[in-house]
Amino acid sequence: MPAYDTVLDALNALKQRGYTVDFNLAFDHVKCDEKDMCFSPDEFEIVEHYRFEGDSNPDDEAVVYAIQSKDGSMKGTMVSAYGIYSEPLSEEMLEKMAVHE
Repeated sequence: MPAYDTVLDALNALKQRGYTVDFNLAFDHVKCDEKDMCFSPDEFEIVEHYRFEGDSNPDDEAVVYAIQSKDGSMKGTMVSAYGIYSEPLSEEMLEKMAVHE
């Protein structure tokens, strides 16, 4: 797996590799606003992930996920803060995301 210095570097490289959809994390699903679609944890796969730790700024703590729908029709990225800045998630979503931490 490649190593990236910044979140932006990871997002740009993944986009060049076909991860073009912008996904967002919600309490119990992953949503794609541009296509007005939502995926439950069993409908997507995390293909890669990159963790960034803000040495000087806690705002820089994030995980970039490369995800795709199980049928392979949609590939994209999702950025999730962790630590005190993380969003509350359902237990099912926590388990799905924790597998890849």
